[in-house]
Amino acid sequence: MALLVLFTTTSFSVDMHYCGDHLIDFSLSGDVERCMMQPQISHETSSCPMMEMKMDCCSDVELAVTGHDDLQISFYQLSFDKQLFITSFVYTYSCLFENRHQEKVHFKDYSPPPLIRDVQVLDQTFLI
Repeated sequence: MALLVLFTTTSFSVDMHYCGDHLIDFSLSGDVERCMMQPQISHETSSCPMMEMKMDCCSDVELAVTGHDDLQISFYQLSFDKQLFITSFVYTYSCLFENRHQEKVHFKDYSPPPLIRDVQVLDQTFLI
C-alpha cells in the first residue's frame, strides 16, 4: 500500500532525442545530448545552396508524468474517536513485541565453588 502511494504521488519526466526513427539519447533528469545533425543557424548569407540545406530528421520528445498531490490528510482532520482508536491500536500493536516473560535467575548473587583440582586432567579423560 505504501509503495502504491509512493508511485502515484511521484512526478518525473523523461527526455528523448530521436534522429529519424532511431533513439540517440534519453535522460531521466536533465537535458539530452543532441546529435550533430541539428540545423545550423548562420548569421551570414551564403551563396552556396548546399550550406542552406537544413536537416530536419531530428526531434526531441519529452514525457512528463505528474503525481497526485491531494493525498495530504492531516491527523487533526480526524475526529477524536478516530484519533483515539489509531493511537490505542498503535500502542497495543507495539506492546505485542515486548518481552514480558523474564526468567528469574536465583543464583546470580552466589559465586561458584572454588576449583581445587582439575579432575579431567588428573584422570586423563578427554572427550574427542
